[in-house]
Amino acid sequence: MTQGPAPAGLAAGLAEILGYSFGDESLLVQALTHASAVPGGERLTYQRLEFLGDSVLGLVVAGIVYEAFPQADEGELSRRLAALVRMETCADVAREIGLGDHLILGVGEAQTGGRRKDAILGDVCEAIIGAIYLDGGLDPARGFIVRHWADRVDETSPRLKDAKTTLQEWAHEKGGGQPVYRQLDRSGPDHEPVFTISVTVGDLEPATATGSSKRTTEQAAAEALLIREGVWEARSHG
Repeated sequence: MTQGPAPAGLAAGLAEILGYSFGDESLLVQALTHASAVPGGERLTYQRLEFLGDSVLGLVVAGIVYEAFPQADEGELSRRLAALVRMETCADVAREIGLGDHLILGVGEAQTGGRRKDAILGDVCEAIIGAIYLDGGLDPARGFIVRHWADRVDETSPRLKDAKTTLQEWAHEKGGGQPVYRQLDRSGPDHEPVFTISVTVGDLEPATATGSSKRTTEQAAAEALLIREGVWEARSHG
């Protein structure tokens, strides 16, 4: 049982905000369909399109960053790319264009706030990119990405070191020893896990974060501690 807009109205409602009209509207429907809406029918959900869209996004954004920072070395380019294609950035784009209102979710997922979850919104944003690429090729997919990512490339004060590296260096300078990461909880199905992880430095209170992978959740916990201790300023999400 699903809860969401009727598939027949999706293409017309989204063409304007996506800046693209689908020839094969079934790709758009698939890109917006969460696994909770089609139990046992993973090939009908956004997961495969998300995989494709992630690669297309990485290719296009890498080209944007390469052109925008001609003096940057490989390490800086890689860090800028990682910040721009992270799940939270994709989720921000999805919110800006209102994708959450168009998701096709199971009733349970809809009732527990699925339309607002970063993990789902980020995945769907990538799936939309994958669907546009399959339907129209690289040019319209690139157009979508440039419209929604170009301004983000020029955001001020980019963090050129990831949070875990920065926290480790800061902890060493303060004599607090190595940061210690602990997994506090793991919930959700295997295809969409949710991790809760804490990080502690010396005698400081631990900072915690929740996310869809251990790697990104550890980064988020490290970032939370850095912000709390005044090492980093909180990011602006617009």
